[in-house]
Amino acid sequence: MARTRLTAEREGELYEAVLDLLREGGYDGLTMDAIASRTRSSKATLYRQWGSKPELVVRALRHNKPVSVGDIDTGTLRGDFRALVERTDDCQLERDSALMRGLAQAVHENPDLHQALRELLIAPELTGLDGMLRRAVDRGEIPAETAALRYVPHMLVGAFVAQELIEGRSPDRAFLSDYIDAVVLPALGAA
Repeated sequence: MARTRLTAEREGELYEAVLDLLREGGYDGLTMDAIASRTRSSKATLYRQWGSKPELVVRALRHNKPVSVGDIDTGTLRGDFRALVERTDDCQLERDSALMRGLAQAVHENPDLHQALRELLIAPELTGLDGMLRRAVDRGEIPAETAALRYVPHMLVGAFVAQELIEGRSPDRAFLSDYIDAVVLPALGAA
């Protein structure tokens, strides 16, 4: 199917409506009918543009990201991690945390959502993170043979999830900065 070109503004409005509906009713409560109604568009238009609910949801999440990991290169690994944390604010982190908790449950019951998340959101971020870490190895900041290199994504996701589970509050910039300094960088043997 050919996609009709939407203006960036209209596309942003659609994505924001999807995320609002997702926050209100979760993934299972999100319907193409509700999106069409909220955005004053037709279901046919939504399917023509995005093909499926999982793709629309993941593209809305991607659009909502303040920065892509692949776009950050400050010249140091610590600087790159700091830039990643500083390019969002605590309110957005709280909103994103709530969205991710809801989606974490939904991926177990919706393989199409899981696949879309991996292909459209997670894989590009992992590629960017790999580049960031490779540059740090090339600069001599971390040893190439560091076993913890392969676990950096797990450490970062773990921090994001654990704060809520353990302390009952969403992660904020201060927590994530401290976590990177106290856990991630030492695990990597960062100079």
